[in-house]
Amino acid sequence: MRFVRLGEPGRERPAVIDDHGLTRDLSALAPDIDGAFLEGDGIARTRRALTDGSLPVLDGKGLRFGPPVARPGAVICIGQNYAAHAAESGSEPPTRPVIFFKPSNTVVGPYDAVRIPRGSTKTDWEVELAVVIGRRAQYLDSPEQAIDHVAGYTVSNDVSERAFQLEHSGGQWSKGKSAATFNPLGPYLVPAGDVPDVQNLRLRSFVNGEPRQDSSTSDMIFSVAQLVHDLSQYLVLEPGDVINTGTPEGVALSGRFPYLRPDDVMEIEVEGLGRQRQALAAA
Repeated sequence: MRFVRLGEPGRERPAVIDDHGLTRDLSALAPDIDGAFLEGDGIARTRRALTDGSLPVLDGKGLRFGPPVARPGAVICIGQNYAAHAAESGSEPPTRPVIFFKPSNTVVGPYDAVRIPRGSTKTDWEVELAVVIGRRAQYLDSPEQAIDHVAGYTVSNDVSERAFQLEHSGGQWSKGKSAATFNPLGPYLVPAGDVPDVQNLRLRSFVNGEPRQDSSTSDMIFSVAQLVHDLSQYLVLEPGDVINTGTPEGVALSGRFPYLRPDDVMEIEVEGLGRQRQALAAA
């Protein structure tokens, strides 16, 4: 079962792709796939509706894929959560999760164009596993409890402008992370129960068809459960919030690859969660 949102920006229709590959309309069940849907037991209600056959087939041919969760209240990002990526960035692996935020207006669909900001010289790609929160989480007692607050998982491209992030930063990373279109998300939201082992998923990225990143979530310094638990001690996670869990080695910041330019094409994928593709254009 894979949740999708289909249609033009701001007019997406909620849908689910069933186990037979048929796209089914969720509009009668919920107006959108958002925090209210997730908090209101929307995933379980969808399973029941698929079982009883009450969801009509939707012809999604030619429809744009939007981000699979609408209007996240927060996009919380984890920095340097893979030791090899920390090393290629010139840093020691963190002993506590490093966090930063992206505005929700960075979130676009998985096949939408990514705009290189004005003045950019170092726009970079980052394949990441994204966690979507399903239940309000605050002061959780343990990582084991934390995982019950996860609705599902999707693919995220934490696009970054390294000069803005590191040279113009004033000490923080947000300038390099916050440009419009800098967080393609999707194509699917896969329920947590449908992912057998979230800490053993292959992540890969490509630029113009050439491989860049190839790693596994098994190499995370802090697991999904640890991240949700840790974050809940400092902030309140709301249904529909997105956590980008960090990127592995193989980005342009390493010095091994050129930075992105207009007309380049990024492709990123996480095993079992789908594949994205974005063309680059000048803002």
